[in-house]
Amino acid sequence: MVKKVAIQGILGAFHEEATVKYYKTDNIDLIQCRTFADLIEAVETKKADTGIMAIENTIAGSILPNYSLIEKSELKITGEIYLRIVQNLIAKNGEKVEEIEEVFSHPMAIYQCSNFFKKYPNIRLVESFDTAISAKDIASSSAKNTAAIASSFAAKRYNLKILAESIEDNKLNYTRFFELKKEDNTSNDNINKSSICFSLSNKTGSLSKVLSVFSFYDINLHKIQSHPIMGVPGRYSFYVDLIFDDLKRYKQAVNAVMPLTENFIIMGEYIEANKSLTKLHKTKI
Repeated sequence: MVKKVAIQGILGAFHEEATVKYYKTDNIDLIQCRTFADLIEAVETKKADTGIMAIENTIAGSILPNYSLIEKSELKITGEIYLRIVQNLIAKNGEKVEEIEEVFSHPMAIYQCSNFFKKYPNIRLVESFDTAISAKDIASSSAKNTAAIASSFAAKRYNLKILAESIEDNKLNYTRFFELKKEDNTSNDNINKSSICFSLSNKTGSLSKVLSVFSFYDINLHKIQSHPIMGVPGRYSFYVDLIFDDLKRYKQAVNAVMPLTENFIIMGEYIEANKSLTKLHKTKI
């Protein structure tokens, strides 16, 4: 049975690459969603079996609205993957780098490749909505001397040629993606990571008490991110990633922390992604 997976964006987007790598197969029915909210809805309404959603980037930071979407949804985080973001200059067959006059891509992709384009001051960089859409538009356009910045997946999807590989400035640029399902992983004894969220009172030392409990139970706070609570000035929600070796002590820590917090939610319990599998070189397809 082919798995249906909801992604944000179109075919050729980094979400597709992350999905193929996470499930280790390209035999997937991708449900293309315009927005992250549409992605959540697709999984909630069972149009898709799972969703793969970007949650943070090593350059741009956390995508806080996505945390909020997950928090308010019926879904659970059931896995994660780190994808090395490799940007390529791609164009139609027959084009040459020296003849390119315009390059289209998402503003962040253009920013991430600024050093490369210093060698080509005559190229006009044009901001667009998305890297994969830029590639698709180049493929369907009759214009010459144009190119896009996008993934190798996009090049393959739209039958384009890679004129220059790995043109991004930072070779350690990773995006983290969550797998989202309606069912959780509570029956999996191998879980060693969780994502939680909670809010706190304005009392002095309230956050310190929570952190002390996790320290006592030898729970590693892999990440902590604050987010303003809409409509409540001065109040924040905290999104926290925990890593643990002992599932029993983790459960004890959670039970000890819950009375110290407000609106405590376990967003997901899952197996930590093995970063060594992402490797520090571009993905071959």
